Amino acid sequence: MLTRGVSHRTGSLCHADPRPPPTRGLPLLLVIAALFALAAISPWMLLRWGRRAFLPVAAVPLAATVWLATFTPSVVDGQVHTEVVSWVPSIGLGLSFALGPLQLLLGLIVLGIGAVVLAYCTWYFHDDSAGVPRFGGVLVAFVAAMLGLVLADDLLLMYVFWELTTVFSFLLVGHDPTRRTSRQAAIQALIVTTLGGLAMLVGALALAHEAGTMRISEILAAPPEGTLVTVSVLLLLVGAISKSALFPFHFWLPAAMAAPTPVSAYLHAASMVKAGVYLVALLAPAFADVPGWRGVLVGLGLLTMVLGGLRALRQHDLKLLLAFGTVSQLGFMMLVLGLGTRSAMLAGLGLVLAHALFKATLFLVVGLIDRTTGTRDLRKLTGLSRRMPWVAAASVLAALSMAGIPPLLGYVAKESVFVALVDVAEYGDGTGLDGPAGWLLLAGVLLGSILTVAYSLRFVWGAFADREVAEELRDVDVPAGFAAGPLLLGVLGLAAGFAGPTLTTAFAPHVESLPEGVHHAELSLWHGVGLPLLATGVAIALGVVLFLLRRPVATLQGALALDLSMERGYRAGMRGLDRFAVELTAVVQRGSAAAYLAIILVVVVVVPGSTLFLTFDSIRVKAWDTPFQALVGAVIMLAAFMATRSRRRLRAVLLAGATGFGAAVLFVMHGAPDLALTQVLVETLTVVVFVLALRRMPEYFTDRPLSARRYWRMALAVAVALAAAGFILVGASARIHTPVSLDLPRLAVEYGGGYNIVNVVLVDTRAWDTLGEIAVLVAAGTGVASLIFLDVRGAGIRRVHEIPFPEGVKKHATDAGRRVWLPAPRTLAPEKRSIIFEVITRLLFHSIIVLSLYLLFAGHNAPGGGFAGGLTAGLALVIRYLAGGRYELDEAAPVDAGKLIGAGLALAALAALLPVAFGGTILESAILDVEVPVLGNVHLVSSALFDIGVYLVVLGLVLDLLRGLGSQIDRQVMREKRDAEAAESQTTEAVAR
Repeated sequence: MLTRGVSHRTGSLCHADPRPPPTRGLPLLLVIAALFALAAISPWMLLRWGRRAFLPVAAVPLAATVWLATFTPSVVDGQVHTEVVSWVPSIGLGLSFALGPLQLLLGLIVLGIGAVVLAYCTWYFHDDSAGVPRFGGVLVAFVAAMLGLVLADDLLLMYVFWELTTVFSFLLVGHDPTRRTSRQAAIQALIVTTLGGLAMLVGALALAHEAGTMRISEILAAPPEGTLVTVSVLLLLVGAISKSALFPFHFWLPAAMAAPTPVSAYLHAASMVKAGVYLVALLAPAFADVPGWRGVLVGLGLLTMVLGGLRALRQHDLKLLLAFGTVSQLGFMMLVLGLGTRSAMLAGLGLVLAHALFKATLFLVVGLIDRTTGTRDLRKLTGLSRRMPWVAAASVLAALSMAGIPPLLGYVAKESVFVALVDVAEYGDGTGLDGPAGWLLLAGVLLGSILTVAYSLRFVWGAFADREVAEELRDVDVPAGFAAGPLLLGVLGLAAGFAGPTLTTAFAPHVESLPEGVHHAELSLWHGVGLPLLATGVAIALGVVLFLLRRPVATLQGALALDLSMERGYRAGMRGLDRFAVELTAVVQRGSAAAYLAIILVVVVVVPGSTLFLTFDSIRVKAWDTPFQALVGAVIMLAAFMATRSRRRLRAVLLAGATGFGAAVLFVMHGAPDLALTQVLVETLTVVVFVLALRRMPEYFTDRPLSARRYWRMALAVAVALAAAGFILVGASARIHTPVSLDLPRLAVEYGGGYNIVNVVLVDTRAWDTLGEIAVLVAAGTGVASLIFLDVRGAGIRRVHEIPFPEGVKKHATDAGRRVWLPAPRTLAPEKRSIIFEVITRLLFHSIIVLSLYLLFAGHNAPGGGFAGGLTAGLALVIRYLAGGRYELDEAAPVDAGKLIGAGLALAALAALLPVAFGGTILESAILDVEVPVLGNVHLVSSALFDIGVYLVVLGLVLDLLRGLGSQIDRQVMREKRDAEAAESQTTEAVAR
């Protein structure tokens, strides 16, 4: 179910009203889906048309940008467009999207710059570049995931897109798997951002629990309060600062520069690193006053801004210079948005837009320089301003915007930041940071701005100035399309500088969700003469001085540099973790199944078992309903005790089977014939399988004297038994409400149309679980087959008529049209045949097959079902195998077990999806009663098709086990016998000579 709505807002995202929005073409979800579809076909397009296919690929996000921009008038008027696709209504799970001013801003950045970067790739890559098709598909998928992240109006949905961007970033950073630096950088980024994402997930779930909803708009409209909310918000901030590379997680971003430059321009400048910034901007109106919010964001943001700026001044690689500059700018944005004032929010949104434009421009320029000159080292570059003037002009525009020079957008945003910080320092503006704390904050941002001016000048000087170099650069030829992207973004940064009032109006609906500040918030080229203007002038002047004194400053930095870094700490931590994992693995993974089992059981006894001591008072015990239950229980315990005492494997298996049959008797006494039937069938088949496997194992468990460790094992076994019994007693005694099972007889008929409660539950009410369980069975069967079969599953199927006769043996002709039933016993040696068993097989096989079909189709109303029917049919195959060996098994079932299993799973999946074709939901059942001549009323339930699938899966698994542990072992025995006879014959011949 898809619902759309528009909410009119005066503060923050709020509940959608039922009024339909203006018609705007494709809904938000379809745009995201279309981008994912484009990601799926992009590799094919790039394989077919080469790098030129990037242009039509880029046209799709460009069209989406134009479409999204059409929402601007209504969003500026205060409307929030919402869409909710209901998925699981019973638990309130749906795909919720919202489009307000903040989402519109980030959406336009994601789509617009994404289109520019994709088009740029046309000239960035060469015809022989490796991995381009996969790169294009992953980059488009990242665009889709990032758009989904900023539009998501559900915490869980946002987290899904959040982690999708992490995964796609990992694939893009590690684009070249042959380079060790790429692999390390990709893994490092994945670990750091995933760690923050997990913290974010915990915070999101806790916040949703306190708010009573997953909808972000509803949480922001009525934010909850309390200690748990504070913890939840701080956990969300952990995810934000890790994604946006704030200290102490900042080190992953410069390392990620191992990625191709289009990735750096898009992910690490315009989109992915903005995810944390977006989350802070989204939550600030509701949670800026939560304890710890400003301390974390302002403190870490300022520290990151200064550290990133200092590191940028030391870089000779233009890409690394921009990377550390990005770290600095991210700290700046998080600081500003984290203040939680109206002026700071407006300035922060302007800064987000300005940063996306100028940093994407500069990264694209670096990629262009690298591709045309073969280097990014500023010590090797010279004269590029004359060779590529248009590229130099774009770089100057972007660098001026980054440095905060008028009249570019970067200046407009930074000047507004200084205005907001002066208000905080003088009046607090609702932050509580007035006085020394506010002035110290202003001084710190001023220092960061000085560093920004200095490394902006360093970039332009390093890329385009004339200098003496050791080796002349090769000739530069810049295609117009290659330079178009950075030039376009650079010009937009200049034009946006004159659009301050327009941007103020556009951002107003989100900004006004914060309390009114000391002064009216606005983006403007001129705020008058005052401290903000003075701060801008000081930053520019001292930044120029710092650049001019770059040599002594570099020497001072080198002298004061500490041999410490968070990246080294990360690597040391990972080495320690690897070492600990190796040592722990050596202790617990010793190659001993007994040791593994002992560790698992000890944990069960110690961790949950220790809690049983607190529950003795609540245990209520009823010895038995009838003395016969006690008698059966005594037999079970006696069989179990004798099994532990047995030294013969076969005797132990039979005694263990006796305990299972005893449990079936208890089920019968409790009025559960369906469970009893299944237990008997499973136990019978288990004993058969054990016996087949024991043929290749020693008769006794061990020939050595019993060691003292047996007493430890006995003690552990007793402890596990007591813990298991305790769990059952505590669970049974803990009931405080009326059992739901009392209503099951009525619900089974009304809901599932059957009187067999167990079967109705399995194929109707819990059909999802059953589908998962048979999938696990299939996986287990495949695993067993891969361990047993050395060749293809069906390669060993051989019918009796295909066996060649030995030389000198003549086949006796049979009557025309006559087929011998049970022919395979003739292939066995006389001493291995049992005439009585063959006669019994002839009498019982067909009856058992008919019984299995009866259990299959009657199981909805009587004991049985697909599982029991499949086991019964499997036991019929067991009888055929025991009567005639492996050839008789192939006569009974001349089909590949894997195909049988696959057909059953496919049939169950078809039964699950079929109701959708008739307007129902997945796994919905239909009940049909029809009158059939002779048969009378026939009760049909569509879930029977699902049960048939279960029947085929179980039958296929039994056939797989018989072929693996029966036929395969038979072949091994025969092969060993022939080899032994051949060796003996050779020995005899050698002695005779």
